This record gives sequence, C-alpha cells and structure tokens, in this order.
Amino acid sequence: MGFDISTFLNPKARPLLGLDISSSAVKLVELVANGKEGYRVERYTVEVLPKDAVSDGNIANMDGVVDAVKRAWKRLGTSTRNVAMALPASAVITKKIIVPAGLREDQLEVQVESEANQYIPFAIDEVNLDFQVIGPAPSAPDELEVFIAASKKERVEDRVAVADASGLTAVVVDVETQAALSAFELIERQLPGGGKNQTIALIDAGSTMMSLTVLRNGQQVYAREQAFGGAQLTQDIARHYGMNYEEAEAAKRSGSLPEGYEGELLTPFMDNLALEISRALQFFFTSTQFNHVDSIVLAGGCAVIPGIDEVVATRTQVSTLIANPFANMVLSDRVRAKSLLADASSLMVACGLALRRFDPS
Repeated sequence: MGFDISTFLNPKARPLLGLDISSSAVKLVELVANGKEGYRVERYTVEVLPKDAVSDGNIANMDGVVDAVKRAWKRLGTSTRNVAMALPASAVITKKIIVPAGLREDQLEVQVESEANQYIPFAIDEVNLDFQVIGPAPSAPDELEVFIAASKKERVEDRVAVADASGLTAVVVDVETQAALSAFELIERQLPGGGKNQTIALIDAGSTMMSLTVLRNGQQVYAREQAFGGAQLTQDIARHYGMNYEEAEAAKRSGSLPEGYEGELLTPFMDNLALEISRALQFFFTSTQFNHVDSIVLAGGCAVIPGIDEVVATRTQVSTLIANPFANMVLSDRVRAKSLLADASSLMVACGLALRRFDPS
C-alpha cells in the first residue's frame, strides 16, 4: 500500500465526509478543525430515501440510494469525495478479546484471526475482519484488550459500491454503533460532571429500529435493539390522510400537516415511544446488576419531535437530553443554526463518521 504523502505527514489534512445511509435518509456531514480540540461544522445535508430503498440495513434499491447520495453530495457543494461509511450493527460481529502485550503488528494479526475464527460462523475468507487495540486489559497489565469486528464481504462491498457509483471514494467503513459512540463523547461533556461515574442510557430511535446502549465512563455495559421507530408514525399519517408513504414522510418532516395531527397522531406516537423506552430500561434493570440510570440521551430521527424529551422524562422519571454532538462547535456561514439544531439528533452516526478524519491512524 503506497503512502499518500500529504496524509502520511499530516493525517489531519485528509478531507473526509461522514456519509450515513440510514433506512430513511442519506446524511452527509463535513467537519474541519477549529483550534485545539475544537471543530467547525463546515456543511451538512439530509436527503430522504425512497421507501424500502434500505431494508434491515441492506441496500435493496441500489439506484434509489445512489441517486439520493448524488443529490446530497451536489447539494453539499463540496469538492471532497472521500467518505467514511458505516454498517449497521446487525451486519457486524463484534467481540472484545484479550491478547498478550508486546506482540508485533504481524503477530497481532495472526492472533486476532485465530481468535476471530472461534466467533465467526462463516469461512474467514468470506469476511472483512478489522481490529482496534483498546489498551491494557483491566484484569492483567501484561495483556491487551482488542476490539474485533467482522462482517460478510458482500455487506461491505454494497456500501463501497454505492460510494463508487456516486463518484465518491469510501476510505473508512465503520460500524454505526461505534460511530454513534464517537459522537456521544462530545455529548457526554454536556452532562453534569461530564458524565463521570454516571450510568447513561443512549436511545437511538430511528425509522424502523430503536436501540438502547447503556454507557458508564465511556464503556458500553449493555445494548439491545427492538423493532420500533418513526416509520410507524409515517404509516399512520399516510393512512389517516390518504397519502402515499413518500408524501407522508415529506409532510411529517416539513411540519405541514392539518391542525388535528398533533392530538390524533403525534401525541399517541410520542406516548408509545416513551413507553417503549421505559420497557427497554426495565429489560436492562432485570438483566443486569443496575437498578437506575442517571440520564437518558435521545438520538435518531424520532428525537427531532418537539417536546419528546419532556414526554420521555415524565414517563421514565429520568432527566432526558436531546443528543446534539454539535453543541460546542462553531458553524460555518453555510450552516443554518436553526436547521442544524432540528436535525442534530439524527446526525449522530454521520457526525461520528466525519470525526474519523481526525483519527491519528
């Protein structure tokens, strides 16, 4: 592999867009460095996908997705074509393993591959395997904790093919949950005491799935997914007002629905979402030694509903914050603060992917 000299000498100079292909939309985010430790939101855009273009994390309608990515990139108005993308957690097998410290890179690769063989139900040549050294193992200082991730090659190739067909280059393929956790680190700083020694429930309520990730001091202590999301509200709107799915989704996003919408459809949906979150937390309490969480952070498309944080806080009796990884960032004059605030909670994965440009590796 030849070094790109500019990247090699200055890894932070490599421009990179975060490209998140969710089940309902294509999201692009570009961040640039702004002083020490700071970032500026250079530009971002959200482009709605046709219904079922992405189903269960699989790209079902390649042309529909490519068209949306091309439109989003054009609207972004950037010259950057390098993108970081992500696979849904359901497409990736992840595991933390312990290996002896002091291995050379090639020895580490051999060790990781042999460990991975035990956990992966496919032939090793059918998968893309990657690993990241987390640090010294908590139990033994002479051992390392390593995070391994494996996915079937076709799942990675599908994502890369979308980038290629859109005139973009995929330089990073991450896992959606890992990307969201990178963005979460920026949110954690906004919590009382910087979230230290607190049990935090990160709820990502998207179009079709709701995931709960419980974190303590940056470590994931629990994760669970359940089928529930904003697509349910879109279907209710379509049925109630005699629209097709695309019209209903557009009306929901633009807030152009008749007067009775809130009372008849939106409020019951918000109550339902709060109930699902409450149930997910109960599962967490009954299956672990934990019996409370200090804060709930709401992310995903459903978190953009005005007032959803109050409904969830009332139902769960836990203080609830809407995820905004951009809260402490400077905005370029291309970015409208009001629009970004409305979209921020649905841009967690895209933001986490955009942060990959600042990785030293």
